[in-house]
Amino acid sequence: MSTDIKINRPTPIDLTERPAFYDADSNLVTTMNNLEEGKVVLIRSFYSNGLNLLKELHVHLKKKLPNKTYQEQQIYRDTYRKMSHLILLEIVQNQLEVKKAPSIGWLEKLYPDVSEFHLPLPLIQGLNSSWQWFKKGISIPVLRNKIHPYYGVYFPTRFEHLEVFDTYLERYEGPKKGAFDVGTGSGVLALQMVKYSFQKVFATDVNPNAIIGLTEFMGDTKLSRKIELDHAPLFGKFDKPVELIVFNPPWLPASQEVEGLDEAIYYKEDLFPAFFEGAKERLSEDGKLVILFSNIAQITEVTKEHPIEKELAENDRFQLERCFKKRVNSASEKTKRDPHWRDKEEVELWELKHK
Repeated sequence: MSTDIKINRPTPIDLTERPAFYDADSNLVTTMNNLEEGKVVLIRSFYSNGLNLLKELHVHLKKKLPNKTYQEQQIYRDTYRKMSHLILLEIVQNQLEVKKAPSIGWLEKLYPDVSEFHLPLPLIQGLNSSWQWFKKGISIPVLRNKIHPYYGVYFPTRFEHLEVFDTYLERYEGPKKGAFDVGTGSGVLALQMVKYSFQKVFATDVNPNAIIGLTEFMGDTKLSRKIELDHAPLFGKFDKPVELIVFNPPWLPASQEVEGLDEAIYYKEDLFPAFFEGAKERLSEDGKLVILFSNIAQITEVTKEHPIEKELAENDRFQLERCFKKRVNSASEKTKRDPHWRDKEEVELWELKHK
């Protein structure tokens, strides 16, 4: 693995023009007008002033935008994201300048080269939450130990697909010399395969933070000898055939250009054809190709097309061995999104083999 991977971090903002300011005494209507006009607003005095402004932004948008259907929710979230990212905080010497702000270790870890800059408040919130997850760790039901996800790396918050995969591995009777985890993220699937005695797991990810984070997490333990990493799309530098290839791709088609964490949620049009072509070359003759997926795109009517079904119908590379499906748990009552479609959602494990 290359040691000169450039880390992904929120881009530091250097204000060249005088911004609008917001504190407890500011005029809320004027502030909302500034945000709608695309002007940046700098939070002053207390961190809580920024949090209050975000709440007021939700109140403002709820009066203007419908937020019922799945598509309406997407429009609402996109509008909120655009306006909320104009709300900035100042950072000086790796600390937030406002009073009663959280101490965020990422500011020192990710920005050793910048002393004074600004960041949007939602990204500060993300850095803060990520730092807590990173330091405290997250328990995953299918793993013995906690994972410590690095900043900007997707980690699972729902576990049905991992449970289905764990059951699959428990019953797996094939050879366990080598396996691929394509798009490893926080490394859960790779760690599951090590748990079930796979001798070597080759794991790739296009996100540099995933590779940096897993490298730091494994250190020089036995895991570092069992899991080999490469910062690359799909199969990267690994070309040796293996007995098992596992892929937990994004479950929704992208409607626009995606980057960052969105790449773990939305797939581009060429992802699946490229994956299947690469998998054909790297799956051993009697090997198994396992894909973890969901019917969420179909039940929310984002698309009628199922990329795995399309591959099996249109190409001559693989055939279906088995498909396991599991209903997802009901959405939390605390969720603010309309979860009516969750009653129909199923996670899927597709096991394919060479034709």
